[in-house]
Amino acid sequence: MIAIYFILKSLGLTDSLLALIIVYSASSGLGYLVAKGFFDTIPKSLDEAARIDGATQWDVFWRIIIPLSKPIIVYTVLLAFLAPCVDFVFANIIMTSRDTNKFRVAIGLYNMLGRNLVNNYFSLFTAGAVIVSIPISVLFIFMQKFYVEGVTGGSVKG
Repeated sequence: MIAIYFILKSLGLTDSLLALIIVYSASSGLGYLVAKGFFDTIPKSLDEAARIDGATQWDVFWRIIIPLSKPIIVYTVLLAFLAPCVDFVFANIIMTSRDTNKFRVAIGLYNMLGRNLVNNYFSLFTAGAVIVSIPISVLFIFMQKFYVEGVTGGSVKG
């Protein structure tokens, strides 16, 4: 995090939303590495059995690999959605000014808990926290069935 801050500072990108967009977009490589590790665990025998049965490579991908990969797809979607929403520390370091137009949700909610503001804004803070948690909860509930379905899906016996 410190190295990224100094790189952004040398490029003159601190205190800009562009810096956060660049960093969050660049971190998608981690999702790729995790997904690759998952795809490596899918047995080659599934592919070979489907090819012997006459399936094309396209059929193997859409009818075997994708259904078995639902857990990693759901994980990647949830992580890609949640990481920027709840990343308080990094956003607080990059966004050094206190311009309220540049506040992220986590920073704005945290600033409501300041010593001199907590009595005035605590009810707004709790309402904001509930509002932030609603889309995350809905996404998780929607994606959970795909996660469980992918984990319990059939595979090669033996």
